[in-house]
Amino acid sequence: MLGIAQTGTGKTAAFALPTLHHLLTHQAAGPVKGPRALVLAPTRELAAQIGESFATYGRHTGLKHAVIFGGVGQGPQVQAIRSGAAILVATPGRLIDLMEQKLVDLRGIQFFTLDEADRMLDMGFIQPIRRIAKAVPARRQTMLFSATMPDEIRHLVHELMQKPVEVAVTPTASTVDRIEQSVYSIERARKADLLAHLLRSTGAARSVVFTKTKHGADKLVRKLRAAGIASDAIHGNKAQGQRTRALDGFRGGRTPVLVATDIAARGLDVDGITHVFNHDLPMEPEAYVHRIGRTARAGASGVAISFCDDEERGLLKAIEKLTKARIERVPVPVDLVALPKSALQQREPRPQHGGHQGSGGGRRRKGQGQRQRERSTEPKGSTHGQGAASAAAVAEAPAHPARHGWPGYRGPSRRGRR
Repeated sequence: MLGIAQTGTGKTAAFALPTLHHLLTHQAAGPVKGPRALVLAPTRELAAQIGESFATYGRHTGLKHAVIFGGVGQGPQVQAIRSGAAILVATPGRLIDLMEQKLVDLRGIQFFTLDEADRMLDMGFIQPIRRIAKAVPARRQTMLFSATMPDEIRHLVHELMQKPVEVAVTPTASTVDRIEQSVYSIERARKADLLAHLLRSTGAARSVVFTKTKHGADKLVRKLRAAGIASDAIHGNKAQGQRTRALDGFRGGRTPVLVATDIAARGLDVDGITHVFNHDLPMEPEAYVHRIGRTARAGASGVAISFCDDEERGLLKAIEKLTKARIERVPVPVDLVALPKSALQQREPRPQHGGHQGSGGGRRRKGQGQRQRERSTEPKGSTHGQGAASAAAVAEAPAHPARHGWPGYRGPSRRGRR
């Protein structure tokens, strides 16, 4: 079955409740060691949220579930699976890791569900999905749910399903009527000024701000904090602990503004989100539908405000073409005040690079600069096969080895002594 409905209308319940019901009322044909239901999600946050829904809906059923995703240790997750979890909620990457280690058995899967199916079936996920689909029994119930389903992805659905029934509650890619949408045409350099102004003047109690890049999210948080607006960022470069703390602060009200990339466009279900700001318009128009769907959930109303510079006009047209609706244009306030220069010029400290920098007297030997560049691109902790102590010694090497009796130093090259 392929289910399509607007964001915030209860798609999780649409597959979680029937799954729980069937697992309770239909016993497995034979002894099953592993889980009987598998739900795949594109992000860690969505996987955790789906797990919470299963915990709530199945509180009195006695059915156990496990949630597995990357970024954290796999030990507790493996233990949860082995404890008799009937339902497994997972992201593709960590699931494949456990499959390769033979720590999870998918031969007993009866119900196979993909949430946010359009994202799961794009070019970044299709190969892992195909691999997982081959590991589950061919005879199964397959369900795909999403708020959008682009035409170019529809043919991939038929690889996973046989004679699928499509249930569309509302037109594909439609937005919730209870969301008040508007857009400001403004220069890129003034977007942060306008955002700070609107956060203060609109009475936004809890807001999500979307940016195009991870660096842009961090930079915007620094600007807002310097302006006295409590905010935090969440994106793919953040450690899982940082992402969890940011969401907990946002849910708890300690941080009223959450700046995020599209990692939060799907699966972020927080009560009371009053405003969604598109600081940068998304590159894919379908992402706009998911972004603004973070507000006006479960029957509530909300506000979605977008900023559009000259280079983003084409993206705005694509969004309006997809949603078949024109977004209201709003003039930029005449009393817009620029953020303090100190906030705009704030920069993160540059990382300190260790290692031998040369004495300046002789020329670098051929290849030394290339080796330095290679070391700078390696992951933190890489030692070129040396031990940790050797790596630490290199990092603490004096700038002038000859003056400190550095072992192995032969003095400047002959060319340098001429």
